[in-house]
Amino acid sequence: MTRIRCSAVAVLSTAVSSVGAFSFVQESSRTFGAPRASAARRPASRLAMTAENTLTLSPITSIGGTVTLPGSKSLSNRCLLLAALSEGSTRVENLLESDDIRFMLGALDDIGVGVERHGPTEVTVAGRAGPMDSPLADAETLELYLGNAGTAMRPLAAALCMGKGKFVLDGVPRMRERPIADLVDGLVQLGADVSCGDNGCPPVAIDAAGVKGGEAIISGKMSSQFLSALLMAAPLAKGDVKICIKDELISAPYVALTIGLMKKFGLKVAVEGEMRGGTPSFFIANDEKYVSPGTILVEGDASSASYFLAGATITGGTMTVRGCGSESVQGDVAFANVMEQMGATVTWAPESITITRDPATRLKGVDVDCGEIPDAAMTLAVVALFAEGPTTIRNVYSWRLKETERMKAIVAECTKLGAVVEEFRDYCIIHPPKDNVLNDNVLIETYDDHRMAMAFSLAACGGVNVVINDPGCTAKTFPTYFEMLKSVTQP
Repeated sequence: MTRIRCSAVAVLSTAVSSVGAFSFVQESSRTFGAPRASAARRPASRLAMTAENTLTLSPITSIGGTVTLPGSKSLSNRCLLLAALSEGSTRVENLLESDDIRFMLGALDDIGVGVERHGPTEVTVAGRAGPMDSPLADAETLELYLGNAGTAMRPLAAALCMGKGKFVLDGVPRMRERPIADLVDGLVQLGADVSCGDNGCPPVAIDAAGVKGGEAIISGKMSSQFLSALLMAAPLAKGDVKICIKDELISAPYVALTIGLMKKFGLKVAVEGEMRGGTPSFFIANDEKYVSPGTILVEGDASSASYFLAGATITGGTMTVRGCGSESVQGDVAFANVMEQMGATVTWAPESITITRDPATRLKGVDVDCGEIPDAAMTLAVVALFAEGPTTIRNVYSWRLKETERMKAIVAECTKLGAVVEEFRDYCIIHPPKDNVLNDNVLIETYDDHRMAMAFSLAACGGVNVVINDPGCTAKTFPTYFEMLKSVTQP
């Protein structure tokens, strides 16, 4: 018998005629549990003809002020999982309120982990002091629906192999196109009974009976989440675990983030070799156990900071983002350094970043390796439209494996706005429109990708109207984005 998670999560944005510089045409209610069709699969003609579910942004003159960032998505889901595996109860504060986190919380509910909600951004998790077993009888399969949440799918796939029970992890159609074979291969090497689809993507089927441990040799070229998932699950194995990267490791700061968070839960990971530019290996001893830190505060989301930092850079405003700064554990804070290369002035504090630009200083195109900041690199693509000269964004093959095929999406939408974009396997060159004059009233397709909606909202800083299709897709990580943007915008 198969048991399916049926609980639905409703997300509703209230329709209004206009909000400051923004005009909502209509925003629909969304219910999770029954995945909506991906926007990338909707006919283009229908998009052009349909007036509903769009947001029109009027020209933005300046972006400036202070914002307090919502919690980091990557840290939120990692904290929840480690809290569930730890000895003792953990209070998690400043949890991101978003779809991806709700999918993780829903999965923990279905597995039987005790989670007490104190509010939308605070929970207490009753730790299992070890692996998470299925609450169902041996012959039953527990199906977990995880939407398009990679930060839930990958870590849970690894962690559930360490316990007992039958599981199937699945999601929206796009999730069935996002690779997970490298993670599955690593788990099989450690002794897990786990498989994925013939295309190397979910659904993931697990027949868990614990994992013996040993050595796993995996690729780090596609996603650092595979390594992070193995690292977080490794202490639950019956023996020592060694994980070796056989080629190269992309997005190394995210792995450092994972190891740092594991340390807060009492775990030591021994690292041999260089994570940046090398072929590192990682060792976790069997006597290492997770212990609750009691309370843990989730740092503000550095990827979300990029939109506000970029907006001030484009318009010459002065912007302070609170929640991440010079002491941040997130790699995406390095986006501020890229803005500085383009002409901005950046001031760092331990938990905040302030940025501005003298309007007399022209933005300059840059050539940047964005392998460690792939999410923030999407924001750079929009800033490039306002620069003098081309901008080259390198080492972003992972764009092609994200919530949508981001390379294709960015090329398409930048082209609509008037840019000429050269596309290559793992990089692109963006030539801004002549005199940085963007096309007016462009309908930006978001492809059911939250970061497409947020990054391309900044096109309105070019003195043009911008129409965002399906603005509600920001609910994945930042449901209040447009309200927060409005609060620091001058029309």
